[in-house]
Amino acid sequence: MLDISNYRDKKVLVTGSGGFIGSHLVESCASLGAQVTALVHYNSSGSWGMLDKLPPALRENVNVVAGDIQDGEVVRTIVAEQEVVFHLAALIAIPYSYIAPRSYVRTNIEGTLNVLEAARAAGTPRIVHTSTSEVYGTALECPIAETHPLQGQSPYSATKIAADKLVESYHRSFELPVITIRPFNTFGPRQSARAFIPTVISQALTGDVVKLGSLKPLRDMTFVADTVDGFLRAGLVQDNHGQVLNLGTGATQSVGEIATTILRLMESDMPIITDASRVRPGGSEVLELVSDNRKAADILGWTPQVSLEIGLLRTIEYVRDNISSYKADRYNV
Repeated sequence: MLDISNYRDKKVLVTGSGGFIGSHLVESCASLGAQVTALVHYNSSGSWGMLDKLPPALRENVNVVAGDIQDGEVVRTIVAEQEVVFHLAALIAIPYSYIAPRSYVRTNIEGTLNVLEAARAAGTPRIVHTSTSEVYGTALECPIAETHPLQGQSPYSATKIAADKLVESYHRSFELPVITIRPFNTFGPRQSARAFIPTVISQALTGDVVKLGSLKPLRDMTFVADTVDGFLRAGLVQDNHGQVLNLGTGATQSVGEIATTILRLMESDMPIITDASRVRPGGSEVLELVSDNRKAADILGWTPQVSLEIGLLRTIEYVRDNISSYKADRYNV
């Protein structure tokens, strides 16, 4: 039985810690008493991204390092002496990957290479690499198991496939103790309007119509606390090196159905329309994602605990309390 209280005093690095899932993972590790180093992307304003939302008492116990995952020297320095490295740093916005694919190669592939090389040099005992359900593309069989073929249906997913294969090669070639986590569609507080759930909520709070891309794609939505629990468990597994594990609920609804549920929970009768500028190219759209999560249950003892509606209510509350942070009148790519 994995006991996450074992993180007390453990030296932990989280890359991509200024992001949505990364900030929640940092918060959980710090709450458990880990010695956390958090890599945030350097910027001239000194912003720590979503880490700025952490309770001040917790922030004070986190060693925040500003840098760039593309800088191998920075990565080598912060990976040294860590006991667990959670690698989440990535460019993840699919629409922007159509515009700037080379930046995705540099961040998602070369950044992952930097982490692997640093961990190999340091002899890091455990690396948890973050993949994505997007690497599967539109499901050829459902539910999607980890053995499903990988299909690069966007520049983003192609770079994540490449990163996953680099990780696999470092395990096979150098016996690097790495485990790959494939979250399906994570949602919750602190998520940006790049994702469709905060987009629906922020538009419902400020406008008179909800504009989305295609309403037909089917998505497997996991609340962020459950996703973080999967990461924490993966960081404690002593064997099963080289494994790939899906984190998803195993249930699916369409984007349109989820948007309708959000509006019902907000007691809104606002219309939902399809905005052509938000629709992904036909061959790039992933039409169905639903996870087979049995492997994560077997290896990690992981099962999702938060229902879709409870998670949506918590997310609605967060967006309502932080609506000034959202530009609901714009399409956030």
